[in-house]
Amino acid sequence: MEKLVYVLWRQPERSIGSFREAILGEVASDLKGLGARGLSVNLADELAAYAQGMRITRMPEPPSGTVSIWLDTALNRDPVQRLLEAVCQRLTGYLVLESVPLVNSTQIAPLGERTPGITTVAFLEKPAAMTYESWIGQWQGHHTQVAIETQSTFLYIQNLIVRAVTPEAPPWCAIVEEGFPAEAPTDPMVFFAAGNSREKLEENRRRLLESCGKFIDFARLESHPMSSYLLIG
Repeated sequence: MEKLVYVLWRQPERSIGSFREAILGEVASDLKGLGARGLSVNLADELAAYAQGMRITRMPEPPSGTVSIWLDTALNRDPVQRLLEAVCQRLTGYLVLESVPLVNSTQIAPLGERTPGITTVAFLEKPAAMTYESWIGQWQGHHTQVAIETQSTFLYIQNLIVRAVTPEAPPWCAIVEEGFPAEAPTDPMVFFAAGNSREKLEENRRRLLESCGKFIDFARLESHPMSSYLLIG
């Protein structure tokens, strides 16, 4: 099987609520009919609006969401893209390799319903001064454990981009999904898994930012808080 991640921008005349209903309703049903083996959706909907302080972007028009779909082969993606294009202003798509260093075992929702908490979806570019080998070694070989130890995440998905499958796609190297408790966007003590310790807060913040600085080009970083919906597990 192969995994595709599509980044979506809704039509401006369509509300985010209407967009969510379309994606989670008719579109999801049609995607299942096209042979989806796995299907998940992240949406920048009104339920994630309280976490907008977490957003990092240089886009004039931030994405409305993402759709991740597993197919027997990515060669069968054309009907998938046509379905998504019909409800979007535009989209970009990527073939990815998925790694899940932290599996969600605590914040489980029925299929199709919103996962508790908030999910940050980050789009990463490799710093120009780094080789690909050193970049991926720093990210997956070192940063992964630091991220788990210094944040209150209950889910960590690393989507390493193999190639774009749509024209004029941004030159991202990875799409990262991290699930946080609902309180994390507004409470640094929760976000940095510090308990009641100010010392732990500062130490975890320092470790995380120091590690991120070794492989992230912050001038090109995109990170967006969203609601998550698992439709086919």
